Amino acid sequence: MPRPNPTTATLKPQARTRVGNGSAVLQAPDGRSIEFRRYREILTQLVSDIGGEPSEAQGQIARRAAMLAIWCEQQDAAAGLGTPIDVKAYTTASNTLRRLLETLGIERRARNITPTLSEYAARRAAEKAKAA
Repeated sequence: MPRPNPTTATLKPQARTRVGNGSAVLQAPDGRSIEFRRYREILTQLVSDIGGEPSEAQGQIARRAAMLAIWCEQQDAAAGLGTPIDVKAYTTASNTLRRLLETLGIERRARNITPTLSEYAARRAAEKAKAA
């Protein structure tokens, strides 16, 4: 979750919003809706992907990206049910989401799922040394 902004942290508690002091994700009246829960899931994952300590600017971008992601998911579901969607708005939102994610620096990276032969041999040797 986004951390409190150091500038607003100097304000009196009564002058800060719940979002500004870090106790809420949104100024939302009810956090139980499926959309809000999905928003919180996406935002939490985005913050984790950028290292867990976003600057205020990164937090703002992550919140916008989470909101656009939800809207795009809703359009995907509607299209899947055969409901016509506004393709221009969908394309604009998808491209904007992509640009926001690029700005955050989130890139897809291939994960090394198989060790090299030397890594495997080193791990096996370490396991044998522990067992002995």
